[in-house]
Amino acid sequence: MLPFQKSITKEEVNELPLEGFEGEIVLVDQDEELDEAVHYLKNFSILGFDTETRPSFKKGRVNDVALLQLAANSKTFLFRINKIGLPEQLLDLLADPQIMKVGAAIKDDIRGLQKLNDFDANGFLELQEYVSKFGIESFSLKKLSAIVLNFRISKRQQVSNWEAEELSSGQLKYAATDAWVSLKIFEKLKASLV
Repeated sequence: MLPFQKSITKEEVNELPLEGFEGEIVLVDQDEELDEAVHYLKNFSILGFDTETRPSFKKGRVNDVALLQLAANSKTFLFRINKIGLPEQLLDLLADPQIMKVGAAIKDDIRGLQKLNDFDANGFLELQEYVSKFGIESFSLKKLSAIVLNFRISKRQQVSNWEAEELSSGQLKYAATDAWVSLKIFEKLKASLV
């Protein structure tokens, strides 16, 4: 028997405790901070990955990626792409096949980043494909965290303005949580195979 339930209802999710990333959040919005952040992240073989884009309420219009989130265990880095662009150091990290970047529904995230600065996307793992090996049939990050980690995450900030001059503490926590929870889901699934 598989250790995880196949799916979960909205009601079941809402009964679970709310959790979020409690580690250190490092906001990178200046070039001077970039080298140190990337150097730190290169010490890890697996990172949680996500991006945020300001929502567009006009049909057919898609905004550029504003934020790139990369999570190591106790530290999550939020790169303000709308301010620093997608520089070489980040491209090298995103193209590095030795560093696995884990996220949910990452195809559009990768495409959005490649639109800004083309790179070979190596070392990416799509959680939505990976979870099917465990018989899981619910694919949203909210439902995956409920099924695998037994807690729910907030999606309240999802449609907020990611290009704002200053990001709110709620936005920072939301963005950090999304990348971190992808990493935690992967680690728990992988550990269940042992």
